[in-house]
Amino acid sequence: MPACCSWNDVLQYETNKVTRIQSVNYGTIKWVLHVIIFSYVSFALVSDKLYQRKEPVISSVHTKVKGIAEVIENVTEGGVTRPVQRIFDTADYTFPMQQGNSFFVMTNFLKSEGQEQKLCPEFPTRSAHCYSDQGCKKGWMDPQSKGIQTGRCIPYDERRKTCEISAWCPAEEGKDAPRPALLRSAENFTVLIKNNIDFPGHNYTTRNILPDLNVSCTFHKTRNPQCPIFRLGDIFQEAGENFSEVAVQGGIMGIEIYWDCNLDSWSHHCYPRYSFRRLDDKYTNESLIPGYNFRYAKYYKENKVEKRTLIKAFGIRFDILVFGTGGKFDIIQLVVYIGSTLSYFGLATVFIDFLITTYSSTFCRSSVYPYCKCCEFCAVNEYYYGKKCESVTEPKPTLKYVSFVDEPHIRIVDKQLLGKSLQLVKGQEVLRPQMDFTDLSRLSLFLHNSPPAPGQPEEVQLLCKEAPPRSGPSPGWCQCGNCLPSRLPENRRALEELCCRRAPGPCITTSELFRKLVLSRQALQLLLLYQEPLLVLEEEAANRRLRHCAYRCYTIWRFGSQDLADFAILPSCCRWRIRKAFPKTEGQYSGFKYPY
Repeated sequence: MPACCSWNDVLQYETNKVTRIQSVNYGTIKWVLHVIIFSYVSFALVSDKLYQRKEPVISSVHTKVKGIAEVIENVTEGGVTRPVQRIFDTADYTFPMQQGNSFFVMTNFLKSEGQEQKLCPEFPTRSAHCYSDQGCKKGWMDPQSKGIQTGRCIPYDERRKTCEISAWCPAEEGKDAPRPALLRSAENFTVLIKNNIDFPGHNYTTRNILPDLNVSCTFHKTRNPQCPIFRLGDIFQEAGENFSEVAVQGGIMGIEIYWDCNLDSWSHHCYPRYSFRRLDDKYTNESLIPGYNFRYAKYYKENKVEKRTLIKAFGIRFDILVFGTGGKFDIIQLVVYIGSTLSYFGLATVFIDFLITTYSSTFCRSSVYPYCKCCEFCAVNEYYYGKKCESVTEPKPTLKYVSFVDEPHIRIVDKQLLGKSLQLVKGQEVLRPQMDFTDLSRLSLFLHNSPPAPGQPEEVQLLCKEAPPRSGPSPGWCQCGNCLPSRLPENRRALEELCCRRAPGPCITTSELFRKLVLSRQALQLLLLYQEPLLVLEEEAANRRLRHCAYRCYTIWRFGSQDLADFAILPSCCRWRIRKAFPKTEGQYSGFKYPY
């Protein structure tokens, strides 16, 4: 895009030029890909409701656990141990959690009864064992200990000694959790989950308890999926876990409530979907403290002495995870989605362009595939590729194009010549661009008055003749006998050491076409006037304009492209023949100049 220098440059519109390929194969591929893409885009639009504006859910949860459990405990009184039956209700086995959306159900426990603050031996552990007072440090507080050491080593039982501590005594014993769990019947407990949700952006509020709820229902994934009352054993069964095993050490269970709400009036739907998963690591090694447990105490006074019962509770923490979205039709979201998916249709263009670029005649001409059956297909692709793409060489000060009349191709020379004649440089061979014959309509009709001889065109007939004898003054690199030595300085002389032929033969300047297309004064004047109808050719500047116009006519004729003509080198014979027809008054010529 050109630089903006006026309002005319700003107030303009640019668009791409399209090459239309009339091909049944590629047309079929295009429409098949378009149908596939359109089907996918339409399916995603409807199934994922991408025409809606989505908003995350805001939620609050409240739970109520119900159930009765019978526990048989062994109670020691007066040195006699006897079983005692206890009934646990909701107040005994449920505990409110500090964080929201969670509740805890105790399934197992260990009791340390009758504790009071005094001095007693530490429970034997690896760090608490001692053999003398030197093994205990007064005032030491081990994080794993139950109290503060006094510095004395006293007997714990008949075989072991431990450090004396000031703590709640007797110290808690490190017993394993009872197996089976004492409250294993907790799997029959039920929990009611009240979940209120809100989508403030859509001004919509609802909850998971329906108006016609049957309070005696129990959740079942298929028979009663909307019931908010859950049996704990069923929760574990849905998660693929065994409640009795988890109840021994405890664990963490997640209850997921997913709200996928369609708030459009024509297809309203907003109900929760429940799922369950275990969240703690059930494969944890025993030494890494598996399960879930905590301690709490019940305080009381006996004979004016404060005592407590320490309870280590094992159980299951239920975390209720609520997530989801509410969607409602929004025209802006629909327009954004349509706009974003339009680029998908460009995949058909990318794929077809890939086929055209990959399967070219260059592939078929490869020595690896000398008998490729797809050569016809590749040749067609090469034709399409030539119509679609235009190769442009990077302009460099050392870039030059050379054309010989006895070769069908053009040579590119891209290096600085250091004393070596341009005639002797091999260069890179490239195909000659196809000539746009519509430009011939600009010339006068008299150019077509002399029809070529029967058989071949004049230039071709000329090339078939024997080479004329070399004239005396022509340099050694000349092949046509009409070239003259360069008059440029020695460091630039190699640029003009170029003949019209690669091999000995007749000169192109003797061709009738050269006379009509390049040297015809009337044709050149018509071309100049075609560009500038009111041009006045003054006598002093006429030869200069005609000479440069003749240069341009020759380069476009022989190189077939205006872009290549800017970097073309004229053969010495042609250059001097044009200079002879349109001479310069002073007789000094500047020679070839780079356009960059």
